[in-house]
Amino acid sequence: MDLRQLEYFVAVAEEQNFTRAAERVHISQSGVSAQIRQLERELGAELFDRSGRTVTLTVAGKAALEHARAALAAAGAVGQAVDEVTDLIRGRLTVGMVIGCTLTPLFDALSAFHQAHPRVEISLLEDGSDRLVEGVRAGTIDVALIGTATATPDGLDALTIISERLVVAVPAGHPLAEQRRVTLRDLVAHPIVCMPPGTGLRTVFDRACAAQNLHPAIALQASAADAIADLAARGLGVAVLSNSMAASHRDRLTARTIDDVETPALLALIWKGTHGPAVRELLVHGRRAFAGPDAM
Repeated sequence: MDLRQLEYFVAVAEEQNFTRAAERVHISQSGVSAQIRQLERELGAELFDRSGRTVTLTVAGKAALEHARAALAAAGAVGQAVDEVTDLIRGRLTVGMVIGCTLTPLFDALSAFHQAHPRVEISLLEDGSDRLVEGVRAGTIDVALIGTATATPDGLDALTIISERLVVAVPAGHPLAEQRRVTLRDLVAHPIVCMPPGTGLRTVFDRACAAQNLHPAIALQASAADAIADLAARGLGVAVLSNSMAASHRDRLTARTIDDVETPALLALIWKGTHGPAVRELLVHGRRAFAGPDAM
């Protein structure tokens, strides 16, 4: 007997009809009948009662059915295991990264993955968080590092890397630098330099303003935190950043937490719940890298 015969046997048993079974396995009815007869001869017993309007299993057929299903499932598992190994030998992985973010642990994870699986081709692309989310949902991107206002985008899995409050960052001598407590209303009284729409930080900021019916004057936008800090340091507006972004510029900017914006800006890895072995392996390296001392 072979797997093809077992496949035809299961198809006839489930369809209870040779014609429908033949359509299901995409061969002629006579071909299915011939293979079933051959299987019955090899087993020494009839598997089907063909006397009625529908084909039913004999006692021998009932005894054989679950074993046939198990054999087909085992054969499928063998194929899947080989496919997974092949995917990790010469597969392809597309990784997205939000523009302006140079997070060292992500590069460490990619390096460790490449060393473990050198024949997997890695593509790295930068884009806005919204478009990266769309790419992961569409399957054109396997894993993406995004800024987001929600812990897990709908329909995707996520690993939160950083969760931080928003701050305003201003140069020495600015009126906000003299205040111990800064509210969103205090902030929007000044021209603002911040990230563009589609980024997690901007989404948090825009939602907070909308909740209080505030209309900020966005003077300038930049995708990189360093650029936003540079513009604010030159007096072109007050910078809206996360705490760790502002901390890198404490030598020239004073940061104050925006007191009434409690929703944090998040940085997260996202991926589809159903994914291949290459994604699974990258996530292992990613969790390990971001758990290290340099993750924040």
